[in-house]
Amino acid sequence: MATTSDFRSGMTIRMDNELWTLVEFQHVNPGNWRAFVRAKLKSLKSGKVIETRFRAGEAVDHVRIETKEYQYLYHDGSSYIFMDKETYDQINVEESHIGESAHFLKENETVKIMFNGNEIVSVDMPITVELKVIETPPGVRGDTATGAQKPAKLETGASVNVPLFINEGDTLKIDTRTGNYIERVKL
Repeated sequence: MATTSDFRSGMTIRMDNELWTLVEFQHVNPGNWRAFVRAKLKSLKSGKVIETRFRAGEAVDHVRIETKEYQYLYHDGSSYIFMDKETYDQINVEESHIGESAHFLKENETVKIMFNGNEIVSVDMPITVELKVIETPPGVRGDTATGAQKPAKLETGASVNVPLFINEGDTLKIDTRTGNYIERVKL
């Protein structure tokens, strides 16, 4: 157990049977009233950010989270298989832990997996990935002037909207958080 005086940014606590990361906090002492701590917490499960208050010195359940780097190997239909880069042990991760960004996982991609003991808490994908376009209508000269977009299928099977000048074989930088096209990678 820890108290509010032990708060540090990035610390993980258990509150209401859910794990939260402390984003920021502020000790407040309003004159004649009791001191309290105003805190912003981010849910490790849903990513939702909330603001809450703790009494000064209140006990909180501090949780130690271990983060390890894993390499993505393949998808077996029901789960994703990752390999520990140090011990070469393989683990199965359910799609619910990865979320929508699973559509942008490419073989040999490195991710960070957070554990609470042996339980997987979350999977941190890289913010951007570079993927090759395998299918899209051809681009036409002069299509760079408008902001129009067209669908493109990537090597992982995901579809994203891209500018009209993108052609098959181009490598694109994609934001895994939103699934949006960022830029064409120059090779």
